[in-house]
Amino acid sequence: MAGAATRSNTLTMKPQLILIASMLVCATGQAGPRSSTSYAVATESMDAGGSRAASGGSVYTNDGSIGGVTGISTVAAPAETAKAGYIGQLYDVSALQLAAAALTVNEGGTRQLSAAQLLDDDTTLTVDANAITWSVMAGPFNGISTGGLATADLVYEDTLATAQGVFAGLTGTLDLTVLDTIPDNFGTYAGDGIGDDWQHQYFGLNNPNAAPGLDPDGDGQNNLFEFTAGLSPISSISRLLLNNTPVPGQPGQMNIVISPRLPDRTYTVKASPTLGSGAEWNDLTSFSTSDDGSTRTITDLDATGSRKFYQVEITQP
Repeated sequence: MAGAATRSNTLTMKPQLILIASMLVCATGQAGPRSSTSYAVATESMDAGGSRAASGGSVYTNDGSIGGVTGISTVAAPAETAKAGYIGQLYDVSALQLAAAALTVNEGGTRQLSAAQLLDDDTTLTVDANAITWSVMAGPFNGISTGGLATADLVYEDTLATAQGVFAGLTGTLDLTVLDTIPDNFGTYAGDGIGDDWQHQYFGLNNPNAAPGLDPDGDGQNNLFEFTAGLSPISSISRLLLNNTPVPGQPGQMNIVISPRLPDRTYTVKASPTLGSGAEWNDLTSFSTSDDGSTRTITDLDATGSRKFYQVEITQP
């Protein structure tokens, strides 16, 4: 339009500073919720290897570094061990350890052996028993199988035996005690009524002089009697002492004194009014017993009559 005034409006934009806040979220291995007024992080699980964790809606993600192990962690089955401070679980093997569920085995019985490598941090790694080279180092083992089953021999007394195992250049040993569970089953002494340990003590191994009916010391008592009575079969002055004495102030009582007394023997006093082949020996029915060390005193509380004879029977239960 001619002569019309034209007005031009100019919009001037004032500079504004737009602040973009950059927030760094550092996630730790703790499985607990984290939050602020501007964000919330849901609890996530991260494994020890540091896998990715994400918040709801994938607002943020965290690729964790490898997790840490504190102390020594183990699991029973399958057997695993994780140790702090050992990058990649490196270790040195310091010894081979042998073990068993019990350190005793009955004669003629078996005991399973096991093995483990002892590491330089005092933890262990189990070794398959079949991977061990087993052998008998000493003592009464009949042998040890390739799987570590040890078989005990017969013994005349409790005896130490030593097993040996070799693996990866290391050798380990284990001592077990073979128990004498059957006292009369050893060698030529077996089944003769005398304890094998007693025969070995006085006669050594497989000595014919240890036979039950023999009297090596010539004292008139054979080996079976001297074993039962607790005497030495090779000393003629080793004798069973039997005495009967009146009880002071008790005219109707009599003491029968026996020495030596063994704790695992049974002593039975019998009485008869006569001697000879026709004598009738009956157990005392009224008596008391007292012990003083290796001496036993049995008191007959009914020692009446003009004559009364005594005899002692000794048995081993």
